[in-house]
Amino acid sequence: MADTTGRVLRLLSLLQAHREWPGPELAERLEISPRTLRRDIDRLRELGYPVHATTGPAGGYRLEAGTAMPPLLLDDEEAVAIAVGLRTAASGSVTGIEETSARALAKLEQVLPSRLRRRVNTLQTQTVAFRGPLARSWPTVDAETLAVLAQASRDRERLRFGYRRRDGAESARVAEPYRLVSTGRRWYLVAWDVERGDWRTFRVDRLTAPLATGVRSAPREPPEGYIEQSITAPISRYRAVVTLHAPLAVVADRVQAAAHGSLEAVGEHSCLLHTGGDSLEWLAMTLGLLDVDFTVHGPVELIGYIRRLAGRLQESTEPPLRQ
Repeated sequence: MADTTGRVLRLLSLLQAHREWPGPELAERLEISPRTLRRDIDRLRELGYPVHATTGPAGGYRLEAGTAMPPLLLDDEEAVAIAVGLRTAASGSVTGIEETSARALAKLEQVLPSRLRRRVNTLQTQTVAFRGPLARSWPTVDAETLAVLAQASRDRERLRFGYRRRDGAESARVAEPYRLVSTGRRWYLVAWDVERGDWRTFRVDRLTAPLATGVRSAPREPPEGYIEQSITAPISRYRAVVTLHAPLAVVADRVQAAAHGSLEAVGEHSCLLHTGGDSLEWLAMTLGLLDVDFTVHGPVELIGYIRRLAGRLQESTEPPLRQ
């Protein structure tokens, strides 16, 4: 009986981790016969897990959504990741999930083994969430909108939605979603714009009433490097070009942690940073956090802002007392 239970739990774990399994491959992974596999599938169905089967040469099994939510089977790393994610949700960029996240976290921590609970608590106590004015200034997005976009991306299903551009102009769009991208401050949808016949990147906080059309789209892949370029270039209000007076190897990790952009070496002792942002304040703060000497080549608005900021900082410090 213990062997059967363990085998069924392993089967459930495989079904939860993979969208669809061919029957022969699933039986081979479990080292059982196709007949035993069918019996184990029936056991899962009796427990409330909606396992769908398809017949034919390409037939297989997949776990589908049901009318009720049966228990989830999580390994240690998955449980820790979910708990940390729930604790972080209240300070994130998604609206309306703070209370729900707290309830879900309470249920999860109640059943976590003590060794995993200690890991989650250690991660939480050693992490500080920044709640300053810059953190509060970024727009949030609706959790339901994210869910619709994510499901359409997974299922390769066309979407209709309204979109407001930076200049305030609104339009109706039909797109084939590819991926959701989170920069920590904002959410973006990378998609193929059907009417324009090209790739586009949409800010999710400017997107309204997404509706799945039921029309499936052919698999598409954006050009190499498109996602990074689209996030850091055209959707940013200000594009900055900066020389960092330090070797690329020294600043590469700092740039990755503090800014979104690209680096290129300029000699042995300096490199060129291309980055962007929607506020001069954010760009100035980001450059300062790199902790290296730098020269801003543009835009002129950023140069002017940094000069004014430097003047205010200098005026705010008192001269040292003479001995």
